[in-house]
Amino acid sequence: MVQQEPTLAQSLGEARRWFDEALIAGLARAGAAPVSGTQVGLFAVLDAGGTTVSELARRMGVTRQTAHQAVQALTRLGLLEQVPDPSSGRQRLVRRTAEGERTHRTAVGILRRAEAALARRIGREPVRALRAALHADWDRPPS
Repeated sequence: MVQQEPTLAQSLGEARRWFDEALIAGLARAGAAPVSGTQVGLFAVLDAGGTTVSELARRMGVTRQTAHQAVQALTRLGLLEQVPDPSSGRQRLVRRTAEGERTHRTAVGILRRAEAALARRIGREPVRALRAALHADWDRPPS
């Protein structure tokens, strides 16, 4: 049986997992609290000023319950907090604590080093081209 070439979407998913694995291992080496892939994904879509759980769920492509569970776990670790949303009396914003900000800065450094390692492995130009392609305006997905 002939194995089909993976779709671009599958390849992008594998690439994301490569970075997630580098990040989780790097955070562990740095002595940070252990986090899951879902929790890493939450940090990646969290706005600096805070984001509602519903918006986090939408950005992550998960249910509100899954996002809420990730928020609760990260809150217990002291990385996130929930505060009243100044624009809505009923909603709360999820934002990083001071420890969460330190962990976020550590994570960004780990990801930059992983990107540099990738550039050494496959070349700087392919990494630049990949970045340019991912930052291009793709417009809305086809329906």
